[in-house]
Amino acid sequence: MIQLTMVLLLFGSLSSLLTQDDRSLAKLLMRHYEPGKRLTYLMKGENDGSTYEVRLTAVVKKDADGRFFEEYAFSDKISNGKPRSLSMSSQNFRQAVTLEGGTRPFSPPDLSQVPELIGPVLDLVTFYADLVLAMHEGSLRKVGDHFYFPSPMTGSWADGNHVLIGQDAVDFEIALTAVDKPNGECTVLVKHVPPKEPKIQIPVAWMRKAISDTPNNFVQVRRKGDKYVASVGKETFDVELKISLVDGKILSATMTNPVEKIARECTDAALTDCGTPVHSPTFRRIKMSLIE
Repeated sequence: MIQLTMVLLLFGSLSSLLTQDDRSLAKLLMRHYEPGKRLTYLMKGENDGSTYEVRLTAVVKKDADGRFFEEYAFSDKISNGKPRSLSMSSQNFRQAVTLEGGTRPFSPPDLSQVPELIGPVLDLVTFYADLVLAMHEGSLRKVGDHFYFPSPMTGSWADGNHVLIGQDAVDFEIALTAVDKPNGECTVLVKHVPPKEPKIQIPVAWMRKAISDTPNNFVQVRRKGDKYVASVGKETFDVELKISLVDGKILSATMTNPVEKIARECTDAALTDCGTPVHSPTFRRIKMSLIE
C-alpha cells in the first residue's frame, strides 16, 4: 500500500507538470519510438529477505490520438527461487506507459487484477514516472546538471478500519550523473527525499521527534486486535536510471528503498499509553535490466 501511494503521488505530480510547456530546448534525454519494437526486461527484487524475478515484455504501439506508448506484459515469475504460475488475469494484464509527455504518462494500474504482480507493476511505473520527470522538467544536458521538484501531494493508504493513519511525503532531487557517449548511454539519479516540512499527520507529541537526520516523512497507525501499533520515521527512494542516448529507452533501472522507523504498541487510540519503542527498519532493492 505504501508503494501504491507513492506511485499515485507521482501520477498526480506528473499530471499537473505535463500540462505545462516543456522548458528543455536542446534536450539530451528524448524517447524516439519505433512502432512494433519489442523490448524484454528482467526485473529482480529483494524485500527484507524475500526475493522475486519476473520477465517484462514491452511492445511499442500508438493510441487513437497518435501518441506512442509501450505496452508491458508480465511472465515467468519466480518467488524465493521457485517458479510461480500466474493467474489468467495476471497473464492478460497489460500496463501502458509513455515518455512522450502529455497529461497522462501512464494509467493507474488496476491492482485487483494482479495480486501476485503488485510489486513488479508498481516498480515499473515508478521507474517510468521518474524518467518522465527527468525528461520533461528541468534541463539535464551535461554531467552535474540537477534540479529539485517539490511534490505538492501527501500520499495516504489509510482505510479507516485496519490502517487508521498511513501517510508519507517525498520531494525529488534529479541529477545527470554520467554521460558515456562511446557506449551511447547516460545515467540519471532520482532521489526521493523528505520535504523540509513534510505535510503528514502527526497525532501525538512523541511521534514528532526525528528518527533520523531529517524530519519524519512516514507515519502509520494500525489496529492490532484491541491494541494499536504506531510507526514513524524516514522513507527514501534512490532510483538510478541508465538511458540510451540513441533512442531514450531504459537500459537498466535500480531502486533502493530504505525505511528507518520506530514502532510502539499502544493500548489506546490516542497513543498515550504505549510500550517501549522498537527499531523496525525495512529495505527493498529492485533492478530491471534490458535483456533483448
